Amino acid sequence: MSTPVNLKELARESPKLLPGHRHCAGCTVPIVVKLVLAGVKEPTVVVTATGCLQVATTIFPYTSWYIPWIHNAFENAAATASGIEAAFKALKKRGVINDDNVNIIVFGGDGGTYDIGFQSLSGAIERGHNFLYILYDNEAYMNTGIQRSGGTPFGAWTTTSPTGNVIPGKPQHKKPIADIVVAHRAPYVATATPAHWLDLMMKVRKALSIRGPKFIHVLTPCPRGWRFDPSLSIEVCRLAVDTCYFPLWEFEKGVWRLTDRSLAIAKNPNLKKPIEEFLKIQERFRHALTKDTYIVKELQEYVDSVWSDLLRRVGTTS
Repeated sequence: MSTPVNLKELARESPKLLPGHRHCAGCTVPIVVKLVLAGVKEPTVVVTATGCLQVATTIFPYTSWYIPWIHNAFENAAATASGIEAAFKALKKRGVINDDNVNIIVFGGDGGTYDIGFQSLSGAIERGHNFLYILYDNEAYMNTGIQRSGGTPFGAWTTTSPTGNVIPGKPQHKKPIADIVVAHRAPYVATATPAHWLDLMMKVRKALSIRGPKFIHVLTPCPRGWRFDPSLSIEVCRLAVDTCYFPLWEFEKGVWRLTDRSLAIAKNPNLKKPIEEFLKIQERFRHALTKDTYIVKELQEYVDSVWSDLLRRVGTTS
């Protein structure tokens, strides 16, 4: 059972990610990290895969991390977390430490999770290691130049899926990464956004109370790659949820549940907005709204299909 969030207690907590990092204006990734780490009482070790978070917070010789932190390559953050967990177990067995109750939290971007790092994540979940994996999903390889990833949505512009006469943006839909982790029989899987901050914090608290591998997929809009004004980052998150492009849900030991705004939409389908509301705020979809308009229709059909399937899983119909 998760511990309730007490805002007064949180306000007195020392930050675990310090100011002075080099994230872009409007970046939602440091917001997510602060929310995830806020109020974590037990000893915590953070692992980050190569990506925006690692580069922006640890430009040598400086660091913004105020807790134990380790960086490894794109492909093996989950393997590193597995080794850390095994090391604490070994130290306890030898009598070096009395308690191996340490929160091991991994932060990986979409490139380091959907694609390059998936093999180590899959293996770590299959072996049952006790850690929490946070996917911060900005839907492209932003750190290296806005190249498409397995998390890039259908029709979106990136530097390797440009909009033009040959292709109108990325020709494939997003890989259903959270569903894939559910299929691994992980005890806890959820989705979240920084706009729905209490929902995110409660899911983190719940995840850390459960033994075994946990996975939370967090949407983190990128002003540079998605092409929107940095002041609109949280609004983009809200629109992603309100259009059901990114529903909020959790899967706990075989049970599916909708949470926060998505639960409200399920109860009142009139709250669901058309996908255009999410697309029109982003320049990466400008071509879909002006020239390649079939993209909007196909995305709407895809979103509706995924939402209907999710309602079926939770036992609700709209």
